[in-house]
Amino acid sequence: MFELPSGAEIQGIIASVTASVGFFIPEIYLSVLFMLLIVIDLVAKGRKNNLLSITTLLGLAGTLFFIYQQNALPAGELFFGMYVLDKFALFFKYFFVLSGMLAVIVTMSDEQFEREVKSMGEYYALIVSMVIGMIMMASSADLLMIFLSMELVSFTAYILTGYFKRNHRSSEAALKYLVYGAVSSGLMVYGFSLIYGLTAQTNLLKISMSLAAHGYDPLVMILATLFVLAGIGYKIGAVPFHFWSPDVYEGAPTPITALLSVASKAAGVALLMRFYYIAVPHNVKSYEDILGIDWHTLLMLLSVASMIYGNVVALWQKNVKRLLAYSSIAHAGYLLLSIIVLDELGTQATLFYLLSYLLMNFGAFYVVILIANKTGSENLEDYRGLGKTMPIAGAALTVFLVSLVGLPPTVGFIGKLMIFSALLSKGSLYMWLALIGIMTSVISLYYYMLIPLNMYLRESGNGSDAKSMNPGMIAQVLMSVLMFLTIYFGLFFAPLSDFARYSSSLFGITLH
Repeated sequence: MFELPSGAEIQGIIASVTASVGFFIPEIYLSVLFMLLIVIDLVAKGRKNNLLSITTLLGLAGTLFFIYQQNALPAGELFFGMYVLDKFALFFKYFFVLSGMLAVIVTMSDEQFEREVKSMGEYYALIVSMVIGMIMMASSADLLMIFLSMELVSFTAYILTGYFKRNHRSSEAALKYLVYGAVSSGLMVYGFSLIYGLTAQTNLLKISMSLAAHGYDPLVMILATLFVLAGIGYKIGAVPFHFWSPDVYEGAPTPITALLSVASKAAGVALLMRFYYIAVPHNVKSYEDILGIDWHTLLMLLSVASMIYGNVVALWQKNVKRLLAYSSIAHAGYLLLSIIVLDELGTQATLFYLLSYLLMNFGAFYVVILIANKTGSENLEDYRGLGKTMPIAGAALTVFLVSLVGLPPTVGFIGKLMIFSALLSKGSLYMWLALIGIMTSVISLYYYMLIPLNMYLRESGNGSDAKSMNPGMIAQVLMSVLMFLTIYFGLFFAPLSDFARYSSSLFGITLH
């Protein structure tokens, strides 16, 4: 018979929730910002798009102050173990807020929004909503919270992908994204249900303890692993869960493409690391008695397939956004390389690589937007001669592409160096993975360098003069800043490396 909780139990629940709310300030602040943007959109008149963009930018910047204050708080569980606050979660809070700010800045430079969208209130509110969802994904420690946060990110991403309602490519991309997302979410929930059936727990730490203490059925655990990886792999954009990426990246508004390729991928990485490192105890990471399938083998296969497929298929792409989409699939493979190392050095390499990817990928998409503003095209052939007519844009894009390849003296080189160093420290099997990563990086050199080749070594056929092609002063300054940071942190990488090492602990537990 069901019994109602006593008065003391209710008071205890209220006290626990009240205490947890004090650790939830950044998320509450972002929720208020979300509602404020909707109100401004309803009541403001005149040039409210500028007001909305500035409010969003300042509001997101203000979030950094509340996140900084949380550095002094102890790591621990919130809301009955469904949510955690630790250094790892704080890293991603900074990361997602900065990604949101860059998405707003890039949007302000995209002239396609002026042509196709009258009011931007919903757009900026959805970006804030997506940032909230991604922060919650990185901090979730319970299967229910993981699913809710992932769906919050997914629903906002579907809408933002199809935000150009009169653009057929954008609508098609949103529909494909929705279909793939629904299937992957269903698979992941089924995997969660199998894990719950094995353990009767939804908390990640309790799942780990239950599996370690009571054992598991290998076949059920294999199925659960495959289904969970399908959901998280879709978020990361790794092979074979990548099919949505090229069409969505090409059809979505370019600022949203940049946000999906960097922040959404990072949210999937954070979720995979927390689930893989905490929920799956060491004695469950291998199911040698059934088909020899285990977590390590699956992640290795996904990593190698993503690196090879993404880099090889990118060789044939003529649309720059589509080329960067396949490049993003390959970078998911590089990130998986460092995750499978399963130690503090691998975690540090993953976090550092994400920081470098934030700089170089947002920078690349920003230049793509500025070039599209002037040429009206994202086709590789229309980049001919732009090194002369848009010199700063050409130089900046070249630096970002060199960093994506992983060449010195850029931050991308340090990121890949840290990943390969973490692999080599683990033995001969990992050495082969590092070798595959290096070889696929060499392949990427070809298609990345096709863009500078067109910009500098081929003449433009439209006869445009440099004065009419150059973007505004603010855009040139921002490009120069991102280009400078990409090179600066490639030479003086200690601050980013120290921040990544400081953040490389999950739930207050240092990895060994």
